[in-house]
Amino acid sequence: MNIAMWSGPRNLSTALMYAFGARRDFDVWDEPFYAAYLQRSGLAHPMRDRIIAAGDPDPGAVARACAAPAPNGAAHFYQKHMCHHMLPGIDRAWFSAVSHVFLIRHPARVLASYDRKREAPTLDDIGFRQQREIFAAVRDAGAPAVVIDSADIRRAPEAMLRALCDAIGLDFDPAMLHWPAGGHPRDGVWAAHWYDAVHRSTGFAGPEGDLPDLPPALADLCARALPIYRDLAAHALAVPKEVSDDHD
Repeated sequence: MNIAMWSGPRNLSTALMYAFGARRDFDVWDEPFYAAYLQRSGLAHPMRDRIIAAGDPDPGAVARACAAPAPNGAAHFYQKHMCHHMLPGIDRAWFSAVSHVFLIRHPARVLASYDRKREAPTLDDIGFRQQREIFAAVRDAGAPAVVIDSADIRRAPEAMLRALCDAIGLDFDPAMLHWPAGGHPRDGVWAAHWYDAVHRSTGFAGPEGDLPDLPPALADLCARALPIYRDLAAHALAVPKEVSDDHD
């Protein structure tokens, strides 16, 4: 099984990659289209030149690898994708060869976290618009499109990972709940800039608190992203009843 996990930045996406990477039956790939995205867009991201040099700037070659069997003889292949990396014109024929999951997070939390790493984000930087567009394309093609909210994973990691595995036809593995501190061998070269918190972790953090207060510019951006988040959240996997009852 090849899994395309579609996310925006600061969405719990690296921790979820570590969860699947902790399984013996999975190989994982960290943001395979990042080099092509930077090369084509010309954007000045942190570590831009190193990312392009370390990755494959040919999106066609990356797409073919996404549809191919997992590397290193693994039974399954987990691909952590940033939605905004799928620029117009990048081949999507490979979509039919993978199972699609969409990881969402409230935009206020995304923006508060992103702004600490890269100032003055735009709507396109955080991927909400692109995530909804990819979700619609997958569903229009008649393929399953599973949605899971990062807040639910943090609230009940085992229950939600079991629900996710069930939704994509995969056996749950308890190894998904823990990983060694210090990062994963498949981390992209950008990990030094973005992954400091998850590198200190050995499992999912606990439930999040109240939504953060945002300055006016970010609050305006949040208001634009919020309807998209709500549209996708309407399709999210339900929190198992026993977990909901425990938190009522």
